[in-house]
Amino acid sequence: MSQRITEVAKLFLKLGITAFGGPAAHIAMMHDETVKRRKWLSDQEFLDLVGATNLIPGPNSTEMAIHIGFLRAGWRGLIVGGACFIVPAVLIVLFLGWLYVRFGATPQVEWLLYGIKPVVIAIIAQALWSMGRKAVKGPLTGAIAVIIITLYFVGINEIALLFAGGLIVMLVMNYRRLRGRVGALIIPIGGAGILSQVSIPFSLPWLFLTFLKIGAVLYGSGYVLLAFLRADFVVRLGWLTDQQLLDAIAIGQVTPGPVFTTATFIGYILGGMPGALLATLGIFLPSFVFVAISNPLIPRIRKSAWVSGLLDGVNVASLGLMAAVTWQLGLASLTGALTILIAIASFVLLMWFRVNSTWLIAGGGLIGLLSALLR
Repeated sequence: MSQRITEVAKLFLKLGITAFGGPAAHIAMMHDETVKRRKWLSDQEFLDLVGATNLIPGPNSTEMAIHIGFLRAGWRGLIVGGACFIVPAVLIVLFLGWLYVRFGATPQVEWLLYGIKPVVIAIIAQALWSMGRKAVKGPLTGAIAVIIITLYFVGINEIALLFAGGLIVMLVMNYRRLRGRVGALIIPIGGAGILSQVSIPFSLPWLFLTFLKIGAVLYGSGYVLLAFLRADFVVRLGWLTDQQLLDAIAIGQVTPGPVFTTATFIGYILGGMPGALLATLGIFLPSFVFVAISNPLIPRIRKSAWVSGLLDGVNVASLGLMAAVTWQLGLASLTGALTILIAIASFVLLMWFRVNSTWLIAGGGLIGLLSALLR
């Protein structure tokens, strides 16, 4: 077991340092490392974990690290996997927070991202191809994937699409089991309420509780996180300005590891090191609890005819959303001949030569640096 703990620690420390690009890219890299290379999981087991993380609140890629750590090395693996994925990003964000507080500006990393972003697009595309062949099990799930992508671009809420996809597949696959009247399933979505700008004195306990609440209820992407953070820290509490919030979001997106380390940055600029640690603990703690509760249920979910259909629907819906977000990221990232060439070359190296994604990211960053120096 100690050897497995070491394996989990090494893998997720590496990913915590090199996993740029947000949850979709993180999950793609985890798939490459744990399914393709290490054979810790099958494609179906990995997909079931992805579906399970979409059914609970919190950062999906961090919860995937916690799930995989638990499956590989038990309860100690659960803690080690999640912590090793989070800690490198926390340390980097703390350093950037120190620079921000001292010099009053967000460090510029555009040269690095210029070469890394196309590689990230290729990594996600390769994972979509691999997982999609397993998730699309027939005309029904294929149609759901197309519908989810279309409705996403129309502007339908991604959480509603996720649960609707799961519910439709479950009902269609089990329609013969329906007997009598089927009650309506209502998914409550709380309103934001009326928010007003009222400044409340800063306190560390209130900071911790606010991030604990966000970590316990937040579904969706980093854009949803932005909405939650603004409602609490800019509007309700009055602790941040809009510019400070945007700087915090930028730091979370340009550093490797979980985007939720935005909380670390906010905690640091508001309350120094104690604030950073409490904010980080608050936003990530619910994920460990939710995974610990849900992980033992996943095999039972797969064995249940009803809930297995729900999981199949959520799996294909989540991949549809992942594909839609990848298209948007591609439009923003592939802005010239060099970036397109990097993306194509990375995809070929991943698909046919199985080059490790970490080396591709390092190479993309180097190309970005060289392109900046030659301008």
